[in-house]
Amino acid sequence: MKIAIVNGPNLNLLGKREPEVYGTQTFEDYFEILENKFPQIQLTYYQSNIEGELIGKIQELGFTYDGIILNAGAYTHTSIGIGDAIKAVSTPVIEVHISNTYARESFRHQSYISGNAKGVILGFGLKSYDLAIQYFL
Repeated sequence: MKIAIVNGPNLNLLGKREPEVYGTQTFEDYFEILENKFPQIQLTYYQSNIEGELIGKIQELGFTYDGIILNAGAYTHTSIGIGDAIKAVSTPVIEVHISNTYARESFRHQSYISGNAKGVILGFGLKSYDLAIQYFL
């Protein structure tokens, strides 16, 4: 089974950025934990701060992978293009967020991804990714 984790803008700063919201662990360290926990899965990880690169990666993975776990960061609330890319591919996408976006600023309550995703997991910290992998299993 092949599952890709795709992270959007500012998620490269996990461990440094707003630790009270996002925690103190880097995503690279957490990804290692996921690889060890799920050795039967071929996990890949991609992060970009650029919207078009995220769309390109979804299109690249979206016909050959068994699942995509997507945390589009702030693009969740602004990118019709990412939502359309998810709609255009056959690979199921789970939208994840580390924080509970509904407990934050009102602009974070809108998602252009949710309507095209297989499901949404939010508010469980980095464990949100683990829960998404378990769905695919």
